[in-house]
Amino acid sequence: MRRSMQSFVMVVALVAAGAAQARDDHGHHLSCSFTSDYDVRVEATGIAFTQAGGHPGDVFIHDGALRVDGHDVAVSSADAARLRDYEQEVRGLVPAVAAIARDGVEVGYSALTAVVATLSDNGEQRTHLLQELHDRHAEALLHIDSTLGRGVWKADDEGDYFAGHLQSAIGDMVGSVVGDVVKDALSNDPTRFAALEARTNALDTTIDKAVDGPAEKLGERADALCPRFSHLQQLQQQFEFRLPGGERLQLISPDMERSDKASYARR
Repeated sequence: MRRSMQSFVMVVALVAAGAAQARDDHGHHLSCSFTSDYDVRVEATGIAFTQAGGHPGDVFIHDGALRVDGHDVAVSSADAARLRDYEQEVRGLVPAVAAIARDGVEVGYSALTAVVATLSDNGEQRTHLLQELHDRHAEALLHIDSTLGRGVWKADDEGDYFAGHLQSAIGDMVGSVVGDVVKDALSNDPTRFAALEARTNALDTTIDKAVDGPAEKLGERADALCPRFSHLQQLQQQFEFRLPGGERLQLISPDMERSDKASYARR
């Protein structure tokens, strides 16, 4: 019984961690420690990078040509080739991130659905919670399809959106389900206790199928994107042109704070 109850706590912790991970991944803070302040819009005519309050505020790349804040920037043939490579890489990355985002939402809501379906013994309450999770799940997927799915990658909005979605769902689940679980666990009624034990034992197997394997594969897919972001950073370092102020164009940059935290966590 103790192991099963620990599994339940771990599930809640896993989903909460998934919300935090969603904030990082969708907010341009990736496991490979890169960050960007730019919103990205991928269009047939080129790729636009925009940011409010920063410089440069508007960068447009297409077919080796570069425009910064509305002005064309002269580039060498070598830099034109690098810009084409940069554009091609971003065009491939955005749909790849969208696919990972969709699957991340699937994993998160699969975990919550498994917990509610397995632990809630109140039929009316379970039906209500499952419908609410279904609706939020669909809303989250629709948000991905209308942003990343259409080539729009926001620097800040995505992380707040997904973290809020999952955290709100977790709050509802905890408030509605955990109270009943604790009551059954502390009950002197052998029948209620035995039923709870059966449900929590079943949760282990359910979570293994719904979360553990898919979450591990999702992490591997996210890690596989890291060399592609490193390639973008390398191209930026190779650019020969300079912006009007003499600085190098840098649309993404290493997130040193996150990198330091990750290094510390591995010790």
